[in-house]
Parts: sequence; structure tokens; C-alpha cells
Amino acid sequence: MAAAVSKSMGPRYEGTWTGSVRNPNYPERTMTTAGRLLQVLALLETRPWWTSEELAERLEVTTRTVRRDLNRLRELGYPIDGTSGPHGGYRLGAGGRLPPLVLDDEEAVAVAVGLRIASGGGEAGLESATISALAKLDRVMPPRLREQVRAVRAVTVELRRRDLPPVDADALITLALACNRPERLKFAYLDASQRASDRFVEPYRLVYTERRWYLVAFDKDRLAWRSFRVDRMSDLSPTGVPFSHTEPPDAAAFVSQGLAVAVFDQHAVVRVEAPVDDARRMIPPTVGVVEAHDDASTTFRIGGDADWVARYLAGLEVPFRVLEGDEVRAELRALGRRLQREHRG
Repeated sequence: MAAAVSKSMGPRYEGTWTGSVRNPNYPERTMTTAGRLLQVLALLETRPWWTSEELAERLEVTTRTVRRDLNRLRELGYPIDGTSGPHGGYRLGAGGRLPPLVLDDEEAVAVAVGLRIASGGGEAGLESATISALAKLDRVMPPRLREQVRAVRAVTVELRRRDLPPVDADALITLALACNRPERLKFAYLDASQRASDRFVEPYRLVYTERRWYLVAFDKDRLAWRSFRVDRMSDLSPTGVPFSHTEPPDAAAFVSQGLAVAVFDQHAVVRVEAPVDDARRMIPPTVGVVEAHDDASTTFRIGGDADWVARYLAGLEVPFRVLEGDEVRAELRALGRRLQREHRG
């Protein structure tokens, strides 16, 4: 597997380390720390035990450089076991017999979420392959990244299958870990009216649309379930206080209801002559909340200004009937009269 080099090995760690203990037959070799760390991991894979002198000879560096590299790998989360003394040395711990993979947080989360989306897509031949890739990725990551990636995969829900919207990786990881553990969370929030508030919540799921990420959580101060736009959150602070949810909502449906209906003063209930699966493909969850009616028709709820809703319904390719929403009916009649006038003869 090709290894991606961690950004956390940035300029501070680039270049070589010099030291006083050196094999005179192997002068210090010039190599970036990132590249050398991958070589150390590769050597540790090939046999169960290495002394620092043997590693220094293979890498053409000093034993001091070897010790620093091994400490750096430990900081990144790789299980490096070592003993001191005349017979001391180093080996990879549990999981160490696998190909090295060095990813930073953003890379690991992006790969894992992308694979998770693909694994749920249902495309022939793709689902099993991506599930296998997820399992392999899980095995080769160090424990810290493994927990982060598992959390993001476990609590992420898609509302509409499109490209992933942009998001701050640190915020996403913090929210996912709080959802997955679970632990209560504090943050500052700026609502749509630019009102700032401090929130204390019990996080549940992360939901993404084609444009935004949302946190579904129980608001402890308001004693109600809420959805929060992740890009409006700041000062995320996990409290370490555990909790357990009672009767959590369907996270995707909850966000859909909020985006398509709850934020609007005017609502309508519409029946379309199409099976529920066709209706869901036709009506985005950010536009309407679809509910099955019978085998041949589907009911959905929609919110927005009556004229906009009327124009949206007029664009549907199937017959429909407005069951609730007098303002929408009136706008549809007005739209029909205008179209007749403008397109006579």
C-alpha cells in the first residue's frame, strides 16, 4: 500500500539529526525525517527484533537519530516496544506486521468517510470492495487515528448522496468523538439571525447534505432536540461527562424536517402520483419530507413562500394534488391563468 506522509512531520522535523555515536563506515545520510520514518517501519516489519546499532547501520544514520525516530513514531501512535541493556532492542508491537501507513488527521478522516459513502452506495461490486478497504485501513492506522476514523464512520449520516461538503476536520473529529463515546459537549453558536449563544448538548449524529454538515443533539438548556450547523459552531469543548440517549430521533429525517419544513412559516402537504422510491429520487430531502401513502402515490410536506412552492410543484413531471395549503392552491391557479394568457393560440 502506498504510504501518505503526515503533514504533522512538517518543517520542524525535516532534515537529518546529527549525533556523536556513529558507525564510521556509514556517514550520516541526508534524508527527510518523513521518508526515514517510513524506512524504519519497513525494517521493523522484516524481523521481530532490531538493535539501535543495526538500525543505524541500515539507515546510515547515528544511533541518536534512530532513537529520535523511534520516539517520533511513538508520538504518531505506532506501537514501538523497546528494552535497554546489552541485549536491548526494538520491535513493532501489536498490529506491527502490517504495511506502514502514515496519515494526518484530515487525510485519514477524508479517506474513511469517502469509503464509508461508497460502501453504502449499493453499486454492484463496489460495496464489498470498499468494506474490505475500510477494514484494511482500520488495521494499519495507529490507535489515535483509528478511534477518530471509527467515530466519524459510526456517527455520520448522509441526507443526500453528493460530494462531501467542506468542513473543518478538527471540528468534525471533535464532534464525532463526542457522539461516539458519548460525552456531553459545550460550544458557542451563531444562529441564522447572527445571535450568539453558548450551548450545552448531548451529541447524537452528524448529518451532511450536499452543502452543509449538521450536528443532531439534545439541547440540555432547552430540553429539546436540535440540529446545529457545524460551520456556525466554535470553541468546541468536550466535557468528559458521559450520558445515554433515550428515544433519539431519526437523524436524517430530523434534519430534513428542519431544512424543508420547520424553518418556514408557510407549509403544504402534497400527494404525487408516484411510488415512494421514485418520489424520493424526485424530491430532495432538503426540499420536502417524503412519506409513503400507498403503492402508487406518495405524500410529502414542503415549506416556503407559496409562490415558490407553486412554481416548484408546477415543475414536477408527475400529477400531483395539494392536500393542505390554501395559499399554494391560490398561487397554482394564478400561475395557470398566467401561463394560459401568455401561451394562447
